Amino acid sequence: MQLVTSLLLFLVAFLFFAPQAQAVCPICTVAVGAGLGFSRYLGIDDVVTGLWIGALILSSALWTANWLESKTWRIPYKTAFSIVLFYLLVIPPLFWMGMIGHEANKFLGVDKILFGTAVGSIVFTAGVFLDKYLRTLNEGKVFIYFQRVICPVLLLSISSVIFFLITR
Repeated sequence: MQLVTSLLLFLVAFLFFAPQAQAVCPICTVAVGAGLGFSRYLGIDDVVTGLWIGALILSSALWTANWLESKTWRIPYKTAFSIVLFYLLVIPPLFWMGMIGHEANKFLGVDKILFGTAVGSIVFTAGVFLDKYLRTLNEGKVFIYFQRVICPVLLLSISSVIFFLITR
């Protein structure tokens, strides 16, 4: 329990000393990746790990889509292209490596990693929309520093705790 508390305190400190965030930024991606690494290291259930995998995929895809927008390349539907590309780069290799598809590794009849990935993607999207909604309430300004990072990571953390308790 002390290790988990220490890791959470480290993450919070990291968020407070990070440089200014962009829409879906490298800091979000690093935070999601750190959460994924910590959950696997600690042996947490695959549903919770899947939450962070889904958020990492979506965060990376949106970050790439923003980068593609800054280029003059003629790629139609840059956001959709990035999202599909990143899911294809992550999900099939997990299946081929045998991490997805075990009959005994299911939650509500769905593979735990796939279930968690879908829920994590939805929760991350909700965090991005929560940030945008909070900005509309405050005349386009953030309520707190690093709100763009805090909203998705907070929702993912809450979801992780809920699924951790459910799957224990």
